[in-house]
This record gives sequence, structure tokens and C-alpha cells, in this order.
Amino acid sequence: MRLWWLIGSLAVALAVGVLTLQVPRPAPVDAPATTFSAGRAMVDVNRIARRPHPVGSAEHRLVQAHLLARMTALGLQVSTQTGPLSPGAVRRLTEEGGDPAAANFSVTNLIGVLPGRNPALPAVALMAHYDTTPHSPGAADDSTGVAAVLEAVRAIRARGPADRTLVVLLTDGEELDLDGARVFWGGHPLRDRIGAVVNLEARGGGGRAMMFETGAGNDQTIALFAGAATRATGGVTSNSLAVFVYKTMPNGTDFTIPANRGVQGLNFAFIGRPEMYHAAASTPEALDRGSVQHIGSQALESADALLRAPALPAATTNTVYADVFGRFIVRYPPAVGWALWGLAAVLLGVAAALARKRAGLTFAEVGRGLVDGLWFLTAGLVVTHVVRLAGGLLSSRAESADVYYTLLARLPWLEAGVALAVLAMILAVLGGRARPDRRVTAGALTALTVLAVILEGGLNPLILGAGGVAIALSAAPGLAARTVWGGWTGLIALVLVFAAAAQAGAPETAFLLTWPALLAAAAATVAAALNPGLTRAGALAPVAVAGAVGGAWLVAIAHPVFLGIGMDLPGVLALLGLLGLMLVRPLSPEQAGRRPLLMVALAVLLLGAGVSGYARIADPVASAGVQ
Repeated sequence: MRLWWLIGSLAVALAVGVLTLQVPRPAPVDAPATTFSAGRAMVDVNRIARRPHPVGSAEHRLVQAHLLARMTALGLQVSTQTGPLSPGAVRRLTEEGGDPAAANFSVTNLIGVLPGRNPALPAVALMAHYDTTPHSPGAADDSTGVAAVLEAVRAIRARGPADRTLVVLLTDGEELDLDGARVFWGGHPLRDRIGAVVNLEARGGGGRAMMFETGAGNDQTIALFAGAATRATGGVTSNSLAVFVYKTMPNGTDFTIPANRGVQGLNFAFIGRPEMYHAAASTPEALDRGSVQHIGSQALESADALLRAPALPAATTNTVYADVFGRFIVRYPPAVGWALWGLAAVLLGVAAALARKRAGLTFAEVGRGLVDGLWFLTAGLVVTHVVRLAGGLLSSRAESADVYYTLLARLPWLEAGVALAVLAMILAVLGGRARPDRRVTAGALTALTVLAVILEGGLNPLILGAGGVAIALSAAPGLAARTVWGGWTGLIALVLVFAAAAQAGAPETAFLLTWPALLAAAAATVAAALNPGLTRAGALAPVAVAGAVGGAWLVAIAHPVFLGIGMDLPGVLALLGLLGLMLVRPLSPEQAGRRPLLMVALAVLLLGAGVSGYARIADPVASAGVQ
């Protein structure tokens, strides 16, 4: 019986998760004047992204003239600002085949002002960059952002005058070390009047737009965004984990410049269809219009809310937040995370006490379940790393931009392969880690660890350490959980340990662990109270529901996480897999169904490795248009 509940729970989780990741339907050109229309925005995209238009090119000057005319037609007070190209930008443009001399070694920002009713109030800026790389027409990066800004301005005017002034800043030279943004924020007269920024970017050619960066101390910013973005077409995709992770990364966007000056704001981008990034194939025809609708609608609602706010957000403290299936945002101060953690711990204690009284659960068995989680995580790190390397080297070892773009083009295959590997690991645990074929498992993990070293071309201390732990645990089957309740409560306890560490060190990230643990602990309490033997539908139903709901939420988070950092850190999906395993652990099939489940796990693992490896022979260079 439990096997069917497991299949149903996983199927619903996958279906709902994938549904959550879909982009909205693009609004037509005849959509109401006060709403954002991808159909109207695409008119500008089609004109701007006809050809590559890097700084200094003839097409760059044509795009510039078109944009100045469009800004004037929208009723903006238009001006330009020039500034020098940095030495690094000159060198990069020359290396990529551009001509910095044709641009007089300078960048030209395009600035438009829509005066508000009270010019004394701090202004709001809508920002995007209009230059491209020399080999890409840049329909997504960043013609979409520019067109979305123009369409948002039109809609804001249709909604009536606002008290605050709107500044439209179309920067130049973003692809060249953010030079245009540096020039504007380095000393333009409007700089100190701007109190908030909405920036639009892209890395790819589709997918849902995520708000991934804010200014420091974002509590008030997120409070405003939570209300505004949910009015956008397709809802909202954002969480404090993305904001935290992006701050640790070395790359930046135009928004990085004002954010470093203490300006509050929101940074949006979509990163799906990564093969389109800086590629010749990034044309208006290939662009996902649903992505244009999603990013533009969020930008419109956010900018409009800022323009009409009694006071702009101020820097206070960072908040913890996450969207729930793209429909709404849950947010709270970091201290509340400890309260949620405590509630999860209490529920786990209640569930364990009931299971001990009614099902004979022991503390030793809880410990074995915790060890099962450690085995899953360490073995998962090794397995996901090997499967990822089957599709090519890590991007940190890429010797050129062309190699990096090739690896980006392979990301969909790599993501699918690694996801299948994580699913295989989940099925392996549910199939019974304590079977007597432990020597086979230990030997396989040893071989995989060695293979990871060979494929990576060097020692990776994290993978070597994880492999050593996984091998040792595989050789000690006595440490594996023998009961469903031991495996389940031990996993919840392990996740709560990790959640406490995250809450103490990086509270913006702790929700990723605390929320699933709280859901699992609640399901465990209900199941222990109804039927500790887990033999009746009344007890299995809440477990399956928790698995479906929590699993769908994890699927929706896993996709952008992998696109963002999974290229070099595929093991992040092993951590998310641990959370999924925790939710469905009590649905482990009865004894007769375990060996077939292990065979399925092996088949899924081989399929994952094959899918990832296929990326090497799928000719992504040609499909990505890398020169």
C-alpha cells in the first residue's frame, strides 16, 4: 500500500512543481492601457534586437536614436550622459572584436525624466542596459529589459500622475564592466535625488523572472515588494536565499553600483534557456514572450508602488522571506525563525513520544535514522558530482568565454541528469540501505569517488571527504535504520540540526530547512496519533500530502537554484533531496517491494548519468551559437 502512496506523492509533487515554474501567458497588444503587455513590449524588442549592437558599432548608434525617439514620444524629458570607457572595458571590447575608437572610447547613457507632482520627494529609477556583446543581438540581455522599461513607463502614465518623479536610466557599457552605471552613479546631478531603483536583467532566453537582489537592510523593501509583485501577471518568484547567495558571488549587474552606495531597490532577471546567453541565437523570434510578460509586469507593479508610496523603503534589517508556489510571499524577522524551529522541535518530540509508546521507537533507532541522512547527503554529494562531470568540466576550469557558454548550453541536460541521480538516491534509501550487499555499495562509492577525481582533473577535498564518510557508513549496515519511524524521526532531527546552524549563521537561508522540517514534524505527529503502524490510509494520507506539497515547493526552488549555482555545485540538489527524502520517508514500501525499488533506483541513476553525458555529444556549441 505504501508504495502506491509514494508514487502518487512524488507524481503530484513533480506536476505541481513544474506547473509553478511556468511563465504566464503574454498579454496582447490590445490589453488594457494600465497593464503591462508583452505584445506591446515586443515591438521595441523586435526593433532593438535586430542585430548585435555593442558599444561603438553602427547598430548601437541606430538603437540609441530609436530609444531617444521612443523616450521623447512617451513624454519624458530626455538627455544623454557620456563618460570614459575603463581600460578593462577597452581591452575586453577589442578582444571581442569591437571598436572602442568608434565610440570615442566612451559610453553614452540615455536618461528620461517623468516629473512627479512633488519634485521634492526622492525619485524612483527604472534601469536597464541597451548595449550587447559583439556576437549577440541580445533579445533577452537586455533588449527585454529596455523594452519592458518603456512599456512600464507607458502604463504608469496611463494610471495617472504620481507624487514622485520617475527617472528612466538606460545605461551603456554594462557588458563592459558596468561602465555606464559607474558613470551615472559616479556623479550625475540626478544621482542623489534617487531613493529607489528597479533594475531589469537577463541571463538566458526564458523562464520565470526572479527578484534576486536588493539593497542592504531590505525589510521595508520586501514589505512593499510582497504587496506589489503579487499583483503582477504570473505572480512572484523570489526568496531571501537567492538574495543571500547572490551577494556571495563575484559577478554583478548595473544594480550592484547603486546598491553599494546604500540605495534601496529590486533587481529582476530570468535565467532559463541558458543556451541563449550572449549567443547569436538570442533573437526576438527565440525569446520567450511569457518571460517578457513576467519580468515586465513585476517591474511595472514594483515601480508603480514605489512611485505612489508615502515613503520609500529605508535600510533597516534584512528579512527572511520566500514565495509560496509563486502566489504570495511569506516574510518575517530573523528571530521568528527560532520560534518556527522550536515549534518543529516540539512537534518532533511529540511524534517521537507517541511512536515510542505505540510503535516501540527507541533513541538508538532515531540515531540510526540520523546516520541514514548523513549517508544520503555524503553519498549524494559524490554521486551528483560524478553525474555532473559526465557532462563536462566545471565552469571554474573553463579556459575561455566560449567554453563557459558551451557549458551554459549544457545546463538543461546537466540539471536533468543530476535531478535523476538525486531521485535514485532517494529510492535507494527507501528501498533499504541495510541490505547485506553493503560491500557492493561501499565498492561502488569508492569507484565513484576515484572517478570524480579523474573527471575533475584534481583533488576536491569536499568530495573526497564526503566519499570517505559515505564509504565508511556503507560498510557498517548496523548503523542503518531498521524501522520506518527510526528513519523518519532521525531524518527530521538531522534537518533540524542543519536548520539551527543556518539560523545561527545565515538566518536568511534557514527557511529552506525549517519549513520542510516543520511540515514533516507536523505530519509525523498526526500519523503517530492516528496510526503509528502506518498501515491505514488515515495515517498515510497526511504523509503523502506533506510529501506532495513540500516536494512541489522544493521542485520549484531547485530549478532556479541549479541554474544559478548548480554548474559547479551540483551537490546542492543532494541537500534538497535530503529534504524530499525526509518528507516521504514513511512511505518506504513493505519488504516485498524494496528489492524492485532498488533495481529501479539503479536504472534511474544510470539514466541520469546517460542524460548528463549526452550533453557532450548534443553539439551545444552549434545550438548556442557560440563563435
